[in-house]
Amino acid sequence: MTRRTDLKPVAVIDIGSNSVRLVVYEGATRAPTPLFNEKVLCGLGRTIATTGRLSADGMRRALRELRRFRALAEQMEVLRIEVIATAAAREAENGAEFIEQAERVLQQPIRVLTGTEEAELAALGVVSGIYRADGLGGDLGGGSLELIDVRDGAIAQAATLPLGGLRLMDASGGNLKKAREIVEAELAKIDWLSKGEGRDFYTIGGTWRALARLHMTQTNYPLSVMHNYRIEAAEALKFAALLDQQSQSSLAGIRDISSARRETVPYGALVLERLLRLVKPRAVVVSVLGIREGLLYSMLGEEERSKDPLIAACSDLARRRSRSLDNAFELCFWTDALFRGSGPKETPEQKRLRHAACLVSDISWAAHPDYRGAQSLNLVAHGNFVGVDHPGRAFLALTVYYRNAGVIKDEFSQKLMELVDKETVKRARIVGAALRAAYMVSGALPGVLPNTPVTHEGNRLIWTLPEPYAKLEGERVERRFKELAGLLDREGVVQVGSAYQLAAG
Repeated sequence: MTRRTDLKPVAVIDIGSNSVRLVVYEGATRAPTPLFNEKVLCGLGRTIATTGRLSADGMRRALRELRRFRALAEQMEVLRIEVIATAAAREAENGAEFIEQAERVLQQPIRVLTGTEEAELAALGVVSGIYRADGLGGDLGGGSLELIDVRDGAIAQAATLPLGGLRLMDASGGNLKKAREIVEAELAKIDWLSKGEGRDFYTIGGTWRALARLHMTQTNYPLSVMHNYRIEAAEALKFAALLDQQSQSSLAGIRDISSARRETVPYGALVLERLLRLVKPRAVVVSVLGIREGLLYSMLGEEERSKDPLIAACSDLARRRSRSLDNAFELCFWTDALFRGSGPKETPEQKRLRHAACLVSDISWAAHPDYRGAQSLNLVAHGNFVGVDHPGRAFLALTVYYRNAGVIKDEFSQKLMELVDKETVKRARIVGAALRAAYMVSGALPGVLPNTPVTHEGNRLIWTLPEPYAKLEGERVERRFKELAGLLDREGVVQVGSAYQLAAG
């Protein structure tokens, strides 16, 4: 995949209580593409609860990595670097001393976030990555827990609590019973948690992602994409309650949890369990976007922020990998006609997903024909998209698969069907068949489809190929259009010039 030449790299360095991370993005856009992502678990806040100070070893390791991050950013010609520090640096007695040293290493100022700012940026991360987010969110770090109420894309309320995994482990002396008492006492201070009842609860942070990854493995989930992974509340509560009873030795053999995360997993599960009991949400939804992405989102202008994140991401992918971005957009409008008049009805969300599928329908054009379907299926199913849930992602992947491979099924396409209902599968076949037919006439070139419209007339689906496109009519065009019409329970008719010609099998 080629890089965009019209963007300048921007970077975010996040100095957290547990990890220090550098993410370099291709540019500040609505659907930013990471060019580089590296973290080191330094454990800066490991002993802050008992000593009030940052770990000396953690400081040494963090400064070493920050020196490397600065060199990488210079090497990658990063236009702008934003450096933030969170709970540990904010609260430790020697936090200011560490920040001073870090600023000398990085040769630029560091923004030490307040608890409220940390919560607000976490909320913006959710807003940027979850389409029309509405629910409570929790960002669990090493030193603190940020709680946020997101409504209609805005932050209603926010709070920060000293319930990070490392801090809990330190404050409780490694005793989960004592940790539970600490968690319950702190959560009792927040009087608006009940506002999350019946809504989604968005989880942010590495420890909670580790829990979700383990749940994926345990349930043999057909996708490995973490963002927007959804667990019904009762199941999430049961799973968290099981994990918060586990010892370090019992977790040691689980490969899905890294050794660096293993020690904080029971504490993260404990916090999640207590929150679920208090909030009573309908489901837990994983957001891989947090304060770093929230910071990047805050840098965007109003016009860029207002863009649909899924359509922005699919447009960007089409620009990089398709033969024509203009043709991809023309497909959106050409297929609109299938769902007008007597055609099948669709909701605004179904239309949005159809347009997204049109945009990514040609991203595997350069692959060998025998593998085009499987490649496009995998690229879309595991693509770096936000703003789409997993059933929507499955629809997109199945649609581009049918566009390239027809109705042939393989093992992975069958597994993806577990995420959607029969109506969604049929809709994917309809859109896939439409794309197969359209590309036979357009050849992926812009300007053809707007002049070769499809219309419904009674029980007929008519495709008009006027001059100068009449000579594009052929056996395969007729056959593919007949397949599309059949899926719509229509008679397929190709109108060449002024004459009608029945689509032959």
